Amino acid sequence: MAAYKDYYETLGVAKDASQEEIRRAFRKAAAKHHPDRNPGDAGAEERFKEINEAYTALSDPEKRKIYDTYGTTGQVPPSGWTGGAGPQGGTVWTNVDPEEFAGFSDFFQSLFGGGFGGFSTSTRGSGDPFADLRGGTRGARVEARPRNVEGDFEIDLQRAWAGGDVPITVNGKRVTVTVPAGVRHGAKLRLRGQAPGGGDLLLAVRLRPGGGLTLEGDDVRAVVRIPDHLAALGGTATVPSLSGPIDVTVPAGSSSGRVLRLRGQGWNRKDGGRGDQLVELRVTVPGSLSPDQREAYQRLRDLATAEGDQVDSDAAVEAD
Repeated sequence: MAAYKDYYETLGVAKDASQEEIRRAFRKAAAKHHPDRNPGDAGAEERFKEINEAYTALSDPEKRKIYDTYGTTGQVPPSGWTGGAGPQGGTVWTNVDPEEFAGFSDFFQSLFGGGFGGFSTSTRGSGDPFADLRGGTRGARVEARPRNVEGDFEIDLQRAWAGGDVPITVNGKRVTVTVPAGVRHGAKLRLRGQAPGGGDLLLAVRLRPGGGLTLEGDDVRAVVRIPDHLAALGGTATVPSLSGPIDVTVPAGSSSGRVLRLRGQGWNRKDGGRGDQLVELRVTVPGSLSPDQREAYQRLRDLATAEGDQVDSDAAVEAD
């Protein structure tokens, strides 16, 4: 068997790491060493290949069991015990196309060469899907079956609500994702034939806060800071919305924490309507006062004292 490779060390995880810990470690390492992020670094591609190889072995429970059992013994797994159907789930960087397995190390191929999901072989020959790739002459015909690749597709709220074409890069290739307007979190977008090797690319939509907006069910929330004079006297404030900045009326006497509801300005609902937008007001005071401002505040204090206004000692104090 070829020289042993410590896949756990490659990903920087313990041998008893959970599948989630392995997945997180892979994503972090792949993002750091991806060739697209390391232009001019001749070793980045090799490091990225090693990370892919380690994750391919450890991300699938059956393959991990084979690796843990036989990886350090120098033995080949017995005939009939295969590695299953390949890694499940993953990201755009997770799955390596079957045609690229030949680029993996001899250690990987000798360990998993007895049978690997994603390949089909003829009934003539050895049943080893790597035979032809290694120059074998036993007559097996190896055919790479295109595999689907799953990944996460993050997009901010305003862009997701508007929809349209969004360019992304998959393994150095420019791909356009057509986002339906008002797409929901968790929805799957299928890009046919865009995965490495000709399979489909399945993207799970992940909506992220953006533009000062967060999503709460079908409602959109924005936190807006307003000066104290606007809160006291009332007026107009500009706030973010899914369609861009809009003006809202702030009622006189508004306190910090007050929520204004803009009906029908939220996310698209399944019934064809829309949720609401919630605008939470945060009242601010100047960080430093000019002489005129200080005089005005002192005058307000004096008026409040004369009229008997006082601070409610039972009011809760919230630190920002």
